[in-house]
Amino acid sequence: MQKVVVDDLEALLNVLPPHIREPLSQDPRERDLIEVILDLGRPPQARYPDQEASLGTHEVSRNDLDYVISRIGSFGEDNRAGIPRTLHRISAIRNRAGQIVGLTCRVGRAVQGTVDIIRDLVESGKSVLLLGRPGIGKTTILREVARVLAEDLRKRVIVVDTSNEIAGDGDIPHPAIGHARRMQVRTPEKQHAVMIEAVENHMPEAIIIDEIGTDLEAQAARTIAERGVQLVGTAHGNTLDNLLMNPTLSDLVGGIQSVTLSDEEARRRGTQKSILERKAPPTFEIVVEIQDRWKVIVHPDVGEAIDAILRGQVPQAETRWMDEQGVHRAMVTTKREEPVRMETKEPPRIYLFGVNRDRLEDAARERNLPLELVNDLRQANILLTTRGFYRRKPQRIRDAEAAQIPVYVLRNNNVPQMRQCLASLYPSAKRAYGVEDALAEAEEAAQRIRNGESSVELSPQASYIRRLQHALAEKYGIASRSAGKDPNRRVAFIARQP
Repeated sequence: MQKVVVDDLEALLNVLPPHIREPLSQDPRERDLIEVILDLGRPPQARYPDQEASLGTHEVSRNDLDYVISRIGSFGEDNRAGIPRTLHRISAIRNRAGQIVGLTCRVGRAVQGTVDIIRDLVESGKSVLLLGRPGIGKTTILREVARVLAEDLRKRVIVVDTSNEIAGDGDIPHPAIGHARRMQVRTPEKQHAVMIEAVENHMPEAIIIDEIGTDLEAQAARTIAERGVQLVGTAHGNTLDNLLMNPTLSDLVGGIQSVTLSDEEARRRGTQKSILERKAPPTFEIVVEIQDRWKVIVHPDVGEAIDAILRGQVPQAETRWMDEQGVHRAMVTTKREEPVRMETKEPPRIYLFGVNRDRLEDAARERNLPLELVNDLRQANILLTTRGFYRRKPQRIRDAEAAQIPVYVLRNNNVPQMRQCLASLYPSAKRAYGVEDALAEAEEAAQRIRNGESSVELSPQASYIRRLQHALAEKYGIASRSAGKDPNRRVAFIARQP
């Protein structure tokens, strides 16, 4: 395994004024430098992975900024420039008059060996999507991927290079991408058009794309994949379920649609009638979540992973890490959990007050729970009522409290609320309450909003289920927000103001 860093650092230092360049070149942390900050009227700063350092007390002047600007390439509409045949990036901050008042001089490095951890995935010919927080090394891996595909596998590779992020500034691409060809993108808004142009004009076998971030780019990626071209790209988002909840980019992994099943099909599946399903085959067959430069989580079958997430399960994934001994792997799998039958011999004896008996019995029947309802409060060990009745405190509820009989309160007299209540009353049934129930409750809430209610609060849920509920609200054009703290954090649907 090789980890070879090529950073052309001297080329960046040479565009800086001497009084800034000298302390940098004398610093033993020179090879860890991330960027140099030059803001008008402030002392210059150097940023390293774990700290910032001042580069003297001399404030940055207009002459200092002009010194740098005169020695680099021209700024594009995205306020980015570079140094020809290097990977360094200089970004400008302008005032309201359009004058440059600040520069961020970011060090660009080609790190050979970073692709080794996912090399087999790249060589498989499948499309691979890289996810990870900014600055974690996604673009660095893309450069290595381009080189491996073009030189080692001898494929026709096109790099769609927005803002010269992948192959550096100037007309000649940086050697880090090997023999891959590079198509520059004039402005970020044109990236989707250049993606399609690359396929139509240059017959690539593989296309490398950095930062897919718009609906048009997601559509272009699907078009390219449907033509049999291998895609390797990056997108906004840290994890697969983050991406799934992004309405703009969820199409990259198949998208989500709400499906209403027939009564017979719902009974066969053991689910509610309204469920979420994957809408289409994923554009990217493999997703890699980058944890750090030498550790990743691989979802080898994105279609299966998305289906598992929508069923409330943890998808199969593979953790990989790399050290001096090479690449190590550990597969993590989760077995699907089926609804669990209640095993206790003495189920709760429930007295209903204002709760629909038929609905509660249906909810218990769905989960195979032994439900014992009593008509005499003296025989009960639980009183179940609704929030409306409980607020009025009628005599029967006061009698239960006086007799120290626990009172369970439903916010609404509906089946989803009853399912959640049963899950709390029957501990072994808690695992059976999952995504379908939460989405059924959200569907019902959406209908209530459409029927004129101003807001509807849903049951507390785990974070990934709340994201699904927010996505469903967006589908129906309904506003939503989360409130409260875990484990009682919940989603509320809110009618949009005209």
